[in-house]
Amino acid sequence: MSVSKAEPGKTRVGWIGTGVMGRWMCQHLMDKGYKATVYNRSKDKAKPLLDAGAAWADSPKQVAENADAIFAIVGFPPDVREVFLGEKGALAGAKKGAVLIDMTTSEPSLAVEIYEAAKKKGVASVDAPVSGGDVGAKNAALSIMVGGDTDVVEAIKPLFECMGKAIIHQGGAGTGQHTKMVNQILIASNMIGVCEALLYGYKAGLDLKTVLQAVGGGAAGSWSLNNLGPRILDRNFEPGFFVEHFIKDMRIALSEAERMNLALPGLALAKQLYEAVRAQGYGRKGTHALMLALEHLSNVKR
Repeated sequence: MSVSKAEPGKTRVGWIGTGVMGRWMCQHLMDKGYKATVYNRSKDKAKPLLDAGAAWADSPKQVAENADAIFAIVGFPPDVREVFLGEKGALAGAKKGAVLIDMTTSEPSLAVEIYEAAKKKGVASVDAPVSGGDVGAKNAALSIMVGGDTDVVEAIKPLFECMGKAIIHQGGAGTGQHTKMVNQILIASNMIGVCEALLYGYKAGLDLKTVLQAVGGGAAGSWSLNNLGPRILDRNFEPGFFVEHFIKDMRIALSEAERMNLALPGLALAKQLYEAVRAQGYGRKGTHALMLALEHLSNVKR
C-alpha cells in the first residue's frame, strides 16, 4: 500500500486520546513541526494541546478527515473498536493512503481486524503499543512495539522517532500487541518483587532510600524498581499507568495464553493481587499501588 513518508510541515497528524501519556506523545509531534487535530472524550484534557496550537475535532471521524496519520491511545479494547471502527470512528473519515496507528495496549485479534477493515478501504493500519509510562511519554523515551506492513512502518517511522527511543518492527498486524503482552507479563511479576522487597526492607528497619542505591544498580535492578521505587517511598501512588488498565492487559495476556494452551501461574497470581488493589479502591492509581494491597495483607500500617 502506498503511504507517503512522514515529513514535518507536510504530514498532518490526528490524535485520539489525550490522557496521561497521549498528551505528551502528541506534544512531541507538534514540537517537531507536525500540525495536529485532536479529540478526547473530555475536552478539558486536550487543553494543553489546544493551547499549543492543535485543532479540535468533535469525533474520531472528524480527526481522520483532517489527518494523514491518525493515532489513538485510549483505555480498553471496546474503546479502540469505537474510535477506529465505530460509526463516527477514524476509519469512516480516513482517506485512501492514510494510516491508522493504534498505540493502545489492546487485543492482537482486534489489531488484525482493524488492519483488514482498513485495507478494504485503501487505508493502512499499524498496531504500536508502547512501554515506558508517563515518564517515557514525557521524555520522548518510549519503547514502541510495532506490527504492520514494512513499507508502511518505514513511512511513519519519523513520527515514532518523535516519541520513542526503541522502535522495533515485530512483523505483521497484531505482532506489536503480542510483544506488548510479553512486556506486561514481565512487569507483572517484577512489580510483585519490587513491592515485596521494599516491604521486607521496611519491616527490617532499613533506610529504604539507601537500599535502593545499594540494589538498584546490580542484578536486581529494573525499570520498575528504579523509577517506581522512589514513588513508593514518597507514598506517591499517582498513575503513570492505571491499575485498571494493567488488569485489562493481564486479562488479554491470560486469554491469549489460554488460546495457546499455556499455563502462566505467575501472571495469574499477579492479576489476582491487582484485583485486590482495585477492590480496595485504587483502580485509578498507578501500578506501584500494589504496595498498598501487600501492606494490607501483612497488616502493615504506614
